[in-house]
Amino acid sequence: MDQIFRLDNQIAVVLGGAGGIGEAIATGLGQFGAKVIVASRNQKTITQVAKKIAKQTRTQTASFQVDVTDEKSMENLVKSAVDQFGTVDILVNAMGVNIKCDALEYPMEDWDRIFDVNVKGTMIACKHFGRVMKSRGQGKIINLSSVRGIRGDGQGNSAYCGTKGAVELITKALAVELAPHKIRVNAIGPALIITPGTIHIKQNPESAEKYRSIIPLGKLGVPEDLIGACVFLASKASSFVTGQTIYVDGGLTAS
Repeated sequence: MDQIFRLDNQIAVVLGGAGGIGEAIATGLGQFGAKVIVASRNQKTITQVAKKIAKQTRTQTASFQVDVTDEKSMENLVKSAVDQFGTVDILVNAMGVNIKCDALEYPMEDWDRIFDVNVKGTMIACKHFGRVMKSRGQGKIINLSSVRGIRGDGQGNSAYCGTKGAVELITKALAVELAPHKIRVNAIGPALIITPGTIHIKQNPESAEKYRSIIPLGKLGVPEDLIGACVFLASKASSFVTGQTIYVDGGLTAS
């Protein structure tokens, strides 16, 4: 039981591994012993991230380019991962985009883009990596949701909320469907996390205070806040947990 959170010799793939959240999660998995594959569209960036994680955690890493909205690209990623590491035990779908716009003016091309990445991309990844896990009779899938998956928002987030609500129910549906194959499917739902893409909020005292004021713990989230939940869901500690979303939100969804 003292090794219940260890991930030694587990092979983890983190999609969106070049982003602030994805990199933190990939690093955390490596710190607990997993061999880590980071994947994203930008090969140069993920190569740098993989090398950084290997240096920090002394675990084996690799980087592969992928377009999560393209099924053939995902198939190539799965083949590359299995060819190099033999299998995949853990999949983290940490990719995501958001384009804010007033609901009555929302461009449908932007709407389609968000759904393609956040929803279609998640399903394509679960489909193809799920096949690998099914062949082995085990696996862990962790999807990135959001508090916006269960809370409405009037700040131009209609598309984003829609995608995260979809991710929540895809997670539940897959958890039930894949349970006979001993594949656990769960999600993490963060509140606002300060990354390079949202650092402007922290840098604006008025905006920062606005967000802090609605968080019971009174702080803004950082990518490292998600590591504990992800390691839990990836490890033996969560062997009887599936179809759930852990909200890493400082108490926001409880208030």
